[in-house]
Amino acid sequence: MELNITEVFNAIAPMDYSASVAEIGANAGADTWRAAVDDSPDYMLLDTDEKREAFRGHVRGFGGWDDAEIAAWSDVELNALFLQMIAGDMREAGLHAGMTAEEWQAYQEAAEAGRCASNICGGPLSTDGEIYYYLGN
Repeated sequence: MELNITEVFNAIAPMDYSASVAEIGANAGADTWRAAVDDSPDYMLLDTDEKREAFRGHVRGFGGWDDAEIAAWSDVELNALFLQMIAGDMREAGLHAGMTAEEWQAYQEAAEAGRCASNICGGPLSTDGEIYYYLGN
């Protein structure tokens, strides 16, 4: 499933939701999680049961949580984790609001070569100019 993340992509400061201890200090994990949870209602991307279940299936494949833990997440927590994943992928690949077609092309080539995560796609390279996040394997 592809989810439209254009608004979030263009609005967030990815470091708010995904940063290391070296960058922001010893509480990086707690601080970025708190920011994602606090902002989650403002960027509710997982706004239907279908989207929430697709995301649960996506993260289930990571092996980091069991079914009971995943099922126990509130809608806000589920969406907050999605915000963190978007932010992390943006940071890893050097993606940012206002990217040029050339920057998108360079990202696409890097993603296809396996040099960075490839869940984000679109922008000026898509037929509608929107940015999407692919949930799947």
